[in-house]
Amino acid sequence: MLLSFRSSAASEGTGTRRGIRDRTVTGYARATGWADDRRTHRATAHRGRAGDLRAYLDWHRATLALKCAGLSDDDLRRRSMPPSRLSLLGLVRHMAEVERSWFRRVVDGQDVPLVWSADGDFQVAYDADGIDRAEAFAAWEGEIAHARRIERAAPSLDVTGVDRMDGTAYSLRLVMLHVIQEYARHNGHADLLREGLDGVTGV
Repeated sequence: MLLSFRSSAASEGTGTRRGIRDRTVTGYARATGWADDRRTHRATAHRGRAGDLRAYLDWHRATLALKCAGLSDDDLRRRSMPPSRLSLLGLVRHMAEVERSWFRRVVDGQDVPLVWSADGDFQVAYDADGIDRAEAFAAWEGEIAHARRIERAAPSLDVTGVDRMDGTAYSLRLVMLHVIQEYARHNGHADLLREGLDGVTGV
């Protein structure tokens, strides 16, 4: 389950700055100032191959949500690490495309366009100027729900789908590893973007 990042975010414009000063809780919250870290734990015991991959993937999904928690719409759109044009909202939109492309289009073989570009341009998602926060998060959450359904319905990690762009075949195992890698890379970007906005750091 993702964090509830929509609730009262607009009224918490400086809430994260207050949170930085109030480091009275333990663990990740002590390191970041967030008292509400409800991420699923990464795999700490063997849950089977699919279960281990699922645990890491869900942890990374929730990490991106956590990096966005408590920020105003303007902060989510802000490019806080110039000259990079990345923003947190742009990353959310991009990860909606990643989830859709790999799980729905490749694994499940659905003939659906990208979320943000009918022309198949993955770069469109990164542009968050004037973008509605609620629409972006709803799309991301919706694609995660589709991805979870497809992954859990698969009889094994050896289920194979084809990337229509180049005809390459991918097993569900490789798809899950790739999406974990995508989140890991972009959560690193999110770390820097969040720190640039209000100084909050953490894993």
